[in-house]
Amino acid sequence: MNLISQVLQEKRKNSQCALIPFLTAGYPSVELTIETLCMLDKRGADIIELGIPYSDALADGPLIQRASKVALDNGIYIDQVLDLLSKVESRIDAPIIIFTYYNPILVRGLSRFIREIAQVGVKGLIVPDLPIEEADYVIRLCDDCKIELVLFISPISSKNRINNILSKAPGCVYLVSSTGVTGIRKSINSEVSFLSNHISLKTDKLVMLGFGISSPTQVSHILKSTLDVSGIVIGSAFTKILSNYSNSNASEIIEELGSFCCNIQLVMM
Repeated sequence: MNLISQVLQEKRKNSQCALIPFLTAGYPSVELTIETLCMLDKRGADIIELGIPYSDALADGPLIQRASKVALDNGIYIDQVLDLLSKVESRIDAPIIIFTYYNPILVRGLSRFIREIAQVGVKGLIVPDLPIEEADYVIRLCDDCKIELVLFISPISSKNRINNILSKAPGCVYLVSSTGVTGIRKSINSEVSFLSNHISLKTDKLVMLGFGISSPTQVSHILKSTLDVSGIVIGSAFTKILSNYSNSNASEIIEELGSFCCNIQLVMM
C-alpha cells in the first residue's frame, strides 16, 4: 500500500477523515505557496494536493482557473514547481499529491515527469483527463517510483466505467462530488451517496471526495451522512482566501488560511 492510501487507512481505522487542502503552485507567489504548505502541514493537513498551473484546465472552476493564469503569467511551469517542491520537501510531513492534466505530462515525457516528481518527494498523482485505456501503463510507471495514481470517478460515469476504474485503481479513488468544474457550491450531487455505497460494496478502495466542498458546515454534513469517504479535498475555499493577497498582507493571509484549516479540522475530529 502506498503512502497516500496508508494515510487514509490510518484515519479510517481511527474513525476519522483526512483533510486534503488543494493549492495552485505559485499562486499568488512561490514564496507564499511554500509558506502556506508549511503552515497547512503544521495545522494538521493530512495530505496536500498541489496543482501545476495549466492554461486549459477543463476540470477547474473560475477561481482555480484564475489562480493558474496568475501563476503562468508569473512564469510558473513544471520546472518551477519541481524547484518549489525541492525547497519544501524536508520541511513538511504531509504527503504531496500532484494534480495536473495529461498534455503537459506528455509534452514533458511520461517517464521523465513521474521520475522527476518522485525525486522531490511527491507521493501521489491525479490526472483528471487521463484516458482509462492508458491507466495501466501510467500505474506501472508510478509504482516503480512509489507514487500512487489516484483515478477519478464522476457522478455521470457509467456503471461499466466505474467498475473498470475500480478494477484498475491501485489504492484510493477520487470521487467527484458534483458535475461540472471545481468551485464553491452549497450542496453535493445526489448521486454521490449511491456511488460511495457502490464503491464500498464492490471493493475495499478508499475514497477521497472533492469538487465543491468549501465550508465546515458542508464537511460536517458529509461526515454525518451515509457517505463512506476517507478523505475530503477542499480547494476553491483556500484559493478564495489567497485571492485577497497583496504584498502588504501576507502574514494576515497565512493566518486566515490557518484559521480556516483549523475550523475544518474541528468538525473532522
